[in-house]
Amino acid sequence: VQLQASGGGLVQAGGSLRLSCAASGRTDSTQTFGWFRQAPGREREFVAAVRWRGSPTYHADSVRGRFSISRSNARNTVDLQMNNLKPEDTAVYYCAGRDQTFDPTRPCSTSEMDYWGRGTQVTVSS
Repeated sequence: VQLQASGGGLVQAGGSLRLSCAASGRTDSTQTFGWFRQAPGREREFVAAVRWRGSPTYHADSVRGRFSISRSNARNTVDLQMNNLKPEDTAVYYCAGRDQTFDPTRPCSTSEMDYWGRGTQVTVSS
């Protein structure tokens, strides 16, 4: 499975960006897609996840109400709509996939993900 993230950029605080992750290859077995982020000097952290079949999603506390993950089975994409961005959202954002479903009551850990794409930089200026 190959994952390609796009849509990052520079935005002022309070602005919006939409990230997109295009999945290709043997995606039949991929059950979960997620977004993670990593700021300089910090560990990679969970942002949001969505089940490929069905509706369950889960968003980290830090982004809930501002970010929204969605999927398009027809286009094989997973998007992350980010609104009301804050300087602390500045990070490299990574798309990831997993061959098993996820527990929609808790965040996914990085070790649970099977596939990773290259990141896309999001910079929020104050």
